[in-house]
Amino acid sequence: MRKLIAAAALTGSVLALAACSPGAGEGGETAETNGEAVAGDTAAADAAAESAVLDPNSATAEQLAAVDGMTAELAEAIVAGQPYASVTDLNTKLLETVSKEDAAKILTAVFVPVSLNNGSEEEIRLIPGMTDKMVHEFEEYRPYAEMGDFDREIGKYVDEAEVARFKNYVTL
Repeated sequence: MRKLIAAAALTGSVLALAACSPGAGEGGETAETNGEAVAGDTAAADAAAESAVLDPNSATAEQLAAVDGMTAELAEAIVAGQPYASVTDLNTKLLETVSKEDAAKILTAVFVPVSLNNGSEEEIRLIPGMTDKMVHEFEEYRPYAEMGDFDREIGKYVDEAEVARFKNYVTL
């Protein structure tokens, strides 16, 4: 799902670039204006890529090593431990070499998605920014038939941006 969202964002950027390219519109654009649009679209694409959460089951050591707080050795250890059945397994691996605070920081960027319908309370609590109230709300609305159910129900308690952020860490 996260890859689909990132692909959609990238596709939007490509379409915007195509619309801004010379000959695509009315021809009144200058190279300078077109260059500014390209820079803006690139920044948007970079922001979308940065907000993507890596799946430790498919990430390479190089991708993991680029995560804030991650060492090359820890990245190699994570790759060597693939696959991770749950985020609790990943967290256990992290806690072998880093503090609880550092592990929580890494989990903001590297995470095994939690099943909305089957995830344990321990797994849900590992979602970055999770509160006791939100743990209860995640569990209360089970089962979720589709992500739209999640958007609607959790959207009663947090804004759209927070629902979108949570969606980086969950799956059906």
